[in-house]
Amino acid sequence: MAKRKQKERIQNPEAFDPYGADSAKTKKRSKPPKRHQEEDNFIASNISSKIIKEAFIQQKEVLEEEHEDVHQSAKSFFAGVEEVPKAEDEDDDDIDDFAGFSETQSQFAGYDEEINEEDEGLMEAFLSKEQGRRQKTLADLIVERIKEKDASVASENRPVPKLDKSIIDIYKGVGTHLSRYTVGKIPKAFKHIPSMQLWEEVLYITEPENWSPNALYQATRIFASNFGAKKAERFYRLVLLPRVREDIRKNKRLHFALYQTLKKALYKPAAFFKGILFPLCESRTCTLREAVIIGSIIEKVSIPPLHSSVALLRLAGMEYCGTTSYFIKLLVEKKYALPYRVVDAVVAHFMRFLNETRIMPVIWHQSLLAFVQRYKNELQKEDKDRLRDLLEKQKHKLVTPEISRELNHSRNRGEKEEDLMSISSPVYVINKTIEEDRFDIPEVPMEED
Repeated sequence: MAKRKQKERIQNPEAFDPYGADSAKTKKRSKPPKRHQEEDNFIASNISSKIIKEAFIQQKEVLEEEHEDVHQSAKSFFAGVEEVPKAEDEDDDDIDDFAGFSETQSQFAGYDEEINEEDEGLMEAFLSKEQGRRQKTLADLIVERIKEKDASVASENRPVPKLDKSIIDIYKGVGTHLSRYTVGKIPKAFKHIPSMQLWEEVLYITEPENWSPNALYQATRIFASNFGAKKAERFYRLVLLPRVREDIRKNKRLHFALYQTLKKALYKPAAFFKGILFPLCESRTCTLREAVIIGSIIEKVSIPPLHSSVALLRLAGMEYCGTTSYFIKLLVEKKYALPYRVVDAVVAHFMRFLNETRIMPVIWHQSLLAFVQRYKNELQKEDKDRLRDLLEKQKHKLVTPEISRELNHSRNRGEKEEDLMSISSPVYVINKTIEEDRFDIPEVPMEED
């Protein structure tokens, strides 16, 4: 049997490496790499990261170029305006951390018990006959301005002021956000409004009548801290007051967030009186419910005496509306020291009703009683005599006797203050005896040595 030829062993020229996985070569023919794989082999990992980074930089440059027109138009729009005061920057965190007012929180409660339907009916006799007249809003003012300049827009429901298109687009978006706002941050574009010259037109674009109650609260915080008294007054009168009155008219109460907004507005008392209280009374359409709700804020918040004096002087000279007496009563009950000019103006206010044939509401008698109780010693003798004549014409079975008693047991202006302590008081008698004994001690002669 023939021996088989032994096949020659193929030896691997490379040394054996126990840790190498690619040492042994296979005879299988590898396929040629695809084209994209060839390209990938030429890009190292460190180079790819640089490419991605450069791509991000280019993308950022493209976005900046796209918004360059918006920034340029905004820059020209904001040109020449004053910088926002630092007060806003200090309050930014507080504003942005706003947690909102829950709908389940108690709306202002307690005023329902204070409203007397009979008294409310008596006050209607002093209200203006123009009951259907709506409070003038910011939208009404801006629309009038636009139509005065361009008669072609008279047919439009809500014309747009002639501003840069990019500005209009920005603040329309802000308005949409504020209409749904509940908690969180306020758009930065909105915080720039107090520094604008055309702030009323920009505010009109955001449609304040559609803001949520929480958004109106936040806006009042921003404007009250960054506006001067005159601008804040216009915001209160054209935006805040119409919104408050509309909410009371619809719901017979005031939303809790709007009630807190009024409290925040009173921290600028001059703007509050000129933008909220005076327009409300001058309209002569203020209902008792509105007076009680807004008056409760005046009652709770501390007001500087100077502003209260000016408010009383202004209210006393207004054409009378039944609810005016309610505000006079609240300011009098704060018990501030009033100048004689204000005291005399309030006396003249009441004396206007000497020949009034209509039945005066109870709140009128109560306000007169509060005034006499607090300022009876600052009244002149002639004023007291005139007020007694008034009480003969305008009477209330419970209140009038109290007013007469206060007038009779008081001193006149300029007279020396009398000791009101009764002589029959035991404490007075004891103190008086001690004083007399102290000075009636007989002298004991000294003995000579």
